[in-house]
Amino acid sequence: MATNNAIIVGISGVSSSGKTTLARLLRDIFPNTFILHEDDFYKTDAEIPINHEAGDVADWDCVEAIDLPKFEESLRHIRKVGMPPPDLISKEDKNDVGKVDVDASVIDDLKWKAGRWMFQDVPPVAIIDGFLMYSEDMTEIRGLFDVKLLLKTDFATGKARREARSGYVTIEGWWEDPKGYWEKVVWPNYVKDHAFMFKDGDVEGEVRQDVVDELNVKIMPEGAQGDMTALLKWAYAVLSSALEARSGR
Repeated sequence: MATNNAIIVGISGVSSSGKTTLARLLRDIFPNTFILHEDDFYKTDAEIPINHEAGDVADWDCVEAIDLPKFEESLRHIRKVGMPPPDLISKEDKNDVGKVDVDASVIDDLKWKAGRWMFQDVPPVAIIDGFLMYSEDMTEIRGLFDVKLLLKTDFATGKARREARSGYVTIEGWWEDPKGYWEKVVWPNYVKDHAFMFKDGDVEGEVRQDVVDELNVKIMPEGAQGDMTALLKWAYAVLSSALEARSGR
């Protein structure tokens, strides 16, 4: 069996579903925890695929936009040594995620509870924040996660959040979504890569429990959509259970 010197936690879901916000909160709450952003593995601007059906625009929200071999190599490095690659410089932390709508007292309480892991014999926690990470086109990468969380967002909420952003830092510059990008590019890609997890392919509907159970993907509670406090408490409980299992308690 391959050496596993980290607990690798995937947080995936459609753009603007709260992945990065949740990842940063968990990093600040749990000791010995760091984040790896899938967005740091985008190909160069010139290599991003062109979506001809959407009007010949760059498609930043498809699997093919990511340097998958480099991403997989980094995950295997983390699994082996328990630390991110030393040569990785993150651009993602330059992107603003906006206001965090969680009361400070909730964060402080969870941080106090998680403090006990500082003195337990458990490996570091690596939180991987990304989109489409559980796609059928990413089975090798999908298999490297010890914990898989999937955040859901409905079409209207995701569209409003995405369009409220000013843009994104890229390897070579800056990207701003053209008009209609959410409905022509972002959402269709999400549907294509996640339909197999939902009944009748309806990503806003009921999950196929047999599929997500087989993949060991934890779907966020319905009541947590739009409620970052509820989402954080759920993710905290899932990660705490993983740490309990690893500690043998």
